[in-house]
Amino acid sequence: MPKVLISDKMDPQAAQIFRDRGVEVDEITGKTPEELKAIIGQYDGLAIRSSTKVTKEIIDAATNLKVIGRAGIGVDNVDIPYASAKGIVVMNTPFGNSITTAEHAIALMFALARQLPEADASTQAGKWEKNRFMGVEVTGKTLGLIGAGNIGSIVASRALGLKMKVVAFDPFLTEERAIEMGVEKATLEELLAKADFITLHTPLTDQTRNILSAENLAKTKKGVRIINCARGGLIDEAALKEGLDSGHIGGAALDVFVTEPAKESPLFGTPNFISTPHLGASTSEAQVNVALQVAEQLSDYLMTGGVTNALNMPSLSAEEAPRLKPYMALAEKLGSMVGQLSSGVIPRISIHSEGAAAELNQKPIISAVLAGFLRTQTDTVNMVNAPFLAKERGIEVREIKTEREGDYHTLVRVSVKTQQGERSVVGTLFGNSAPRLVELFGIKVEADLDGNMLYIVNEDTPGFIGRLGSTLGEAGINIGTFHLGRRAAGEEAVLLLSVDSPIPDAVQKQLASLPGVKTVMGLHF
Repeated sequence: MPKVLISDKMDPQAAQIFRDRGVEVDEITGKTPEELKAIIGQYDGLAIRSSTKVTKEIIDAATNLKVIGRAGIGVDNVDIPYASAKGIVVMNTPFGNSITTAEHAIALMFALARQLPEADASTQAGKWEKNRFMGVEVTGKTLGLIGAGNIGSIVASRALGLKMKVVAFDPFLTEERAIEMGVEKATLEELLAKADFITLHTPLTDQTRNILSAENLAKTKKGVRIINCARGGLIDEAALKEGLDSGHIGGAALDVFVTEPAKESPLFGTPNFISTPHLGASTSEAQVNVALQVAEQLSDYLMTGGVTNALNMPSLSAEEAPRLKPYMALAEKLGSMVGQLSSGVIPRISIHSEGAAAELNQKPIISAVLAGFLRTQTDTVNMVNAPFLAKERGIEVREIKTEREGDYHTLVRVSVKTQQGERSVVGTLFGNSAPRLVELFGIKVEADLDGNMLYIVNEDTPGFIGRLGSTLGEAGINIGTFHLGRRAAGEEAVLLLSVDSPIPDAVQKQLASLPGVKTVMGLHF
């Protein structure tokens, strides 16, 4: 039974979901880093919110950890590159608090437009400054979205309902998606020039850090109002303060800050500035939603292999996992075979899926090929870190799909570029479940890839098989299965034997000395 630790306070329904799914769970919150290090080694999964910091030191102590689940969107508190290198899946729950965060952005937009916090404070102080608080309508105004993903698209929908015009900047936004959302796709400079209100809905990356820099804030319309419910660090806070003081910026509302908790800030007390303490996800509905989602996602991964909302590996739904499992086994074996049979620097791997295989989610198949290939070089490889290791080693990975069927209903071909040229292995599924090799370096040969095997390239001459059998028999090695392929009669032939035990080096040397033998290699799957 897999075991999960919930290390931050969550709705109690989360723990019950784990138990209902057959996962043992402990709820131990408020631990110091040293206390967490002392216990984390016994857990397969870790469910966190924002308090637990999953550092390199914690990951090193988590010797059994397979998955980390963040109940929420931001994963700034997880060392994702190091977790990936250790083969640990990192998930978040980007949809559980999307509506809540989008609604908070809209609420802050209205608060800015009508100066609600200042008007409230003034009125409760016994003043009646009706003429002081002259607001603006949002109807007919232009809202600029920086980030048009899940939350940004919800904000756009709400803004369109308010009869606003919406322009969006997002490098990943296609023209088709923009039309579907009802927004105008724009460059950042176009957005800055057009927007009366700007909201940010993007993660904090090297590309987005200070996306509203002093230079970009200067390009905005005079009187623009800016709302950030995404991540601190997207706006240059000092430049924002200068813009508010000068009057160029008409108002700003921040739910997030560069340093949190934000106990002090030069922005505090600035006229037309509103702040909230990172409340974007703070509704009772959102807190329950993200807790339930993280429990469901971790349970799916630990019990069925389903991967949802992972940040460092391809998603694989619980429904997809059973169908893809035999393909991933085939892909891993093909990757392992080509890795064991190839030597020297491999600059490129190509994965070609044909027929039924081409209709599936390709990313898990590709990750499985890379895991099998790289495991021949290092032990600490799995589907999570294999793509990262391939990239580190400068291996180009190509994906090819052919939906039409050829000689087989389904086929996966793995090719590598070597100093001797392109070399490929091809496999299919027998009975839609059992991986089977059907071609090896251009030679037709059918074989199950399992356990200990012997690979031999030889000249196709009479008497060879007898000599091979005698040599193995004298060495006490039992042959399980025997698979033979050749290009043509009398030309080069390939033998794949499954044997009951690994072939000692001394026996491999004996086999290599037999007349007509060109290559002998022991394989293991």
